[in-house]
Amino acid sequence: MPKETILKQVLIWRAKHISHRQFVYILSVVVGFTSGVGAVVLKNLTHFFQHVLEGNLIKDYHHAFYFLSPILGLTFVFLIMKYVIRNKVSHGIPSTLYAISKRKGIMKQYQMFGSILTAPLTVGFGGSVGLEGPTVATGAAIGSNISRMFHMNQNTRNLLIGCAAAGAMSSIFKAPIAAIVFAIEVFSLDLTIASMLPLLLASLSAILTSYFFFGDDILLPFRIEDKFVVGDVPFYMILGIVAAFVSVYFATMYDRIHKFFDKIKSPVNQLIIGGVLLGVLIFFIPPLYGEGFEVINNLIAGNPEKALRNNFLDMNLDNIWIVIGLLAGLVFFKIIASCLTFGAGGVGGIFAPTLFMGSIMGNCIAKIINYSGLVNAPVSESNFTLVGMAGLLAGVLHAPLTAIFLIAELTGGYELFIPLMLTATISFGITKYFSKHSVYNMQLGRKGELITHDKDHAVLTFMDIEKVIETNFASITPNMNLGEIVHTAVIKSNRNIFPVIDAKTKELAGIILLDDLRPIMFDQDLYTEVRAHEIMQPPPEVVDIEKDKMTDIMKKFQDSSAWNLPVVKNNVYIGFISKSKLLTAYRRQLINFTK
Repeated sequence: MPKETILKQVLIWRAKHISHRQFVYILSVVVGFTSGVGAVVLKNLTHFFQHVLEGNLIKDYHHAFYFLSPILGLTFVFLIMKYVIRNKVSHGIPSTLYAISKRKGIMKQYQMFGSILTAPLTVGFGGSVGLEGPTVATGAAIGSNISRMFHMNQNTRNLLIGCAAAGAMSSIFKAPIAAIVFAIEVFSLDLTIASMLPLLLASLSAILTSYFFFGDDILLPFRIEDKFVVGDVPFYMILGIVAAFVSVYFATMYDRIHKFFDKIKSPVNQLIIGGVLLGVLIFFIPPLYGEGFEVINNLIAGNPEKALRNNFLDMNLDNIWIVIGLLAGLVFFKIIASCLTFGAGGVGGIFAPTLFMGSIMGNCIAKIINYSGLVNAPVSESNFTLVGMAGLLAGVLHAPLTAIFLIAELTGGYELFIPLMLTATISFGITKYFSKHSVYNMQLGRKGELITHDKDHAVLTFMDIEKVIETNFASITPNMNLGEIVHTAVIKSNRNIFPVIDAKTKELAGIILLDDLRPIMFDQDLYTEVRAHEIMQPPPEVVDIEKDKMTDIMKKFQDSSAWNLPVVKNNVYIGFISKSKLLTAYRRQLINFTK
């Protein structure tokens, strides 16, 4: 029986026996399970490559593989993208956010397996990025395509993408509540009963899948031993401030290095430049190899010497200030290594690098406090390491609630809830002042294409500008006389506005209103005397389709009080947008958005 026939029968049976809401619950469980399986596959493949390379070739054979391994992995990724997938695999969460905001939640089929083929090679061979983003992207693509297969609407597609994100995070960290908060914060989902239950089901099915395959193993196996001390509050406030400025540094470096590689048009040149620089960096600073969770666990356990034992200069780790200096260097260089990995064509995410930098930053601050003689009773280095991760997550991802609940769940309790809240809030507040958008949505935010919890803005973002452009306006040229205007434009058009277009460049020179023509259009003595350029006027506003967001267009209508505004692209006239058509499209989108 053909596949289309089977699917049709399934859809008919579902329509008769299962309500839409019940079917969404079933799909959320399926999406959570597939996200969990995706996390298992990605993790196992990555750990296999890391065990073979770092466990055997590098440690037992030659240190030079720290230089060669990342270049080799990135080369494999390049070849797979070019000859197997035949598409570029974009960064996980930013590409998912783009699909939600500009593609109505539709993700291409290759995205379901693209990250699985490329991310383990990137990270397993030493690329300094994480697997969380690719895992989310894989689950989101599966959720998107499942929803399309069963003819779900846009809102349901977006919800299932959020379920995939929650499932991926729940499976990786075994933190189901933080995973739900992550989906709501990062993907701007509504916190309603209609969305909450699917997110819970997806998170639950994903964590059960993770327990089935991984058992009780977790990325950060730690339980809080040192209790929170009220006297440490000022130091946690300092940690929050430091986390904010490290977050700003993170975002700045991320943006600048990405812009540098964007200027290099050849993927081969990007691979060579990024791969060589990354190889050199990891050769001199081996802790930058891969995700870095081993380094984090060593710091939490109070064993910084294990994390730093491979330092190239073979410095004496008995000197605490040398240890602090080396740790600070890791904070400084980790984001550079991550961006070089992305720039060279690697596939990964920034969640793990953020945790890496945050843990080291918190550990450094605690060591400085303890060994500078500022306090009589030492602060807990393990607690500061954990809270530092939350501070940087809150700043870099602009997700303070995710940061708080993730660390609280990972540590198995809420003993650190007060310092987590304090540090995350300060970090997020200061970072938000300097950087309006998180690293995830930096590019979308600048273009106004980012979906937020502001419903009016979200509806405007979903609207397609090109679909509201009208082109049935009779155009005239600047040198046309009044007679030509009347016979070629006024008589043949049912509109009361006429664009004046330069005959050579096709640029918009001005507009002529029917009200401007009425006093003279019946005086035939003026038909050869008056030219279009003499009576045209500049438009009250011009919409540039390349630059203006839908929110900008709405503001231009509001400020100008016009009913029609001309639209240009690269200064060339395209058509007009009318206020009435724009508002009609807005109402339709609002109905779809709130279904």
